Amino acid sequence: MRNLTESAQALRDLLSQRILVLDGAMGTMLQQRNLTAEDFGGAFLEGCNENLVRTRPDVVLDIHRKYFEAGADIVETDTFGGAPIVLAEYGLAADAPLLNRRAAELARQAADELSTPAKPRFVAGSMGPTTKAITVTGGVTFEELREAYYIQAKGLIEGGVDLLLVETSQDTRNIKAALLAIQKLSREIGAQVPFIISVTIEPMGSMLAGQTIEAMWASLRFAKPLAFGMNCATGPEFMTDHIRTLSQLTGEFVSCYPNAGLPDEEGKYLETPSSLAAQLEKFVDHGWLAAPAPRGASSRHLFRNRNHRSRRQHPALAGRRAHQRHRLAPLQEPGRRRKVGRG
Repeated sequence: MRNLTESAQALRDLLSQRILVLDGAMGTMLQQRNLTAEDFGGAFLEGCNENLVRTRPDVVLDIHRKYFEAGADIVETDTFGGAPIVLAEYGLAADAPLLNRRAAELARQAADELSTPAKPRFVAGSMGPTTKAITVTGGVTFEELREAYYIQAKGLIEGGVDLLLVETSQDTRNIKAALLAIQKLSREIGAQVPFIISVTIEPMGSMLAGQTIEAMWASLRFAKPLAFGMNCATGPEFMTDHIRTLSQLTGEFVSCYPNAGLPDEEGKYLETPSSLAAQLEKFVDHGWLAAPAPRGASSRHLFRNRNHRSRRQHPALAGRRAHQRHRLAPLQEPGRRRKVGRG
């Protein structure tokens, strides 16, 4: 297990100095590998990306390495659907501790291999919304969600992550269950677990459960995460108002990793690295973020966005603006299966 106090302080120190960049999603890169049912562990397990850390760890490790090589400061574990509630769909609920721990170990290995004193690398434990939302789908109790998140978080921390990322959240009650699980784990290990809360706002202007970005922040501001943010949904254009509002409300860091536009009828995201970098830079120019980036991009998008920013020494990248804080802005992409709504 990592020294989480040191990890949290290192992240905050870096965020006070420069942009931090998160990797892209695991799913898109996995799709490019043309994996077979055998790779996943059999026909019944096909599509369970989380089981690949056991059946094809070489593939998962290589993807982490590629994102670090493309310039990422942080990679996410291959555990978006790693809660036992989700893994139960594949008969793997009992394996949740093992799969989450193993996923963290693989990401940690890549981070340690490519970390240098000048550019330390970090690992974020991905905790998706599960397939159950109390307000939206029902079929689950608050206590069941809290326990599922606890099991996942414990495995991730034991495997060596630096922070947890509660992402693609669409119901504040689910988020509160995750936060209580993280608080319980923090008490048990005697250290505060750093975490980020990232929600998804749908085209109607709210989360699927009906909360607006203002309501979400008001409901969860007590939690004091490393960052509040948004991901997925409708892409950077339709995310603009919500990110501006969140940036004005919170004194925490702000994260943003939207879709690369909206997918076409074949599910493809058509934004190119260049066009996406230009759109996302507007968020930076306004001082709402430090380096936002999308879903729908591979490691090529990450490399292109990094180079695009490096050519411009804009004050938003080097100075201090909204709330006198630099903003955390992960890079992400599509390809994960989304459990509740679009993500």
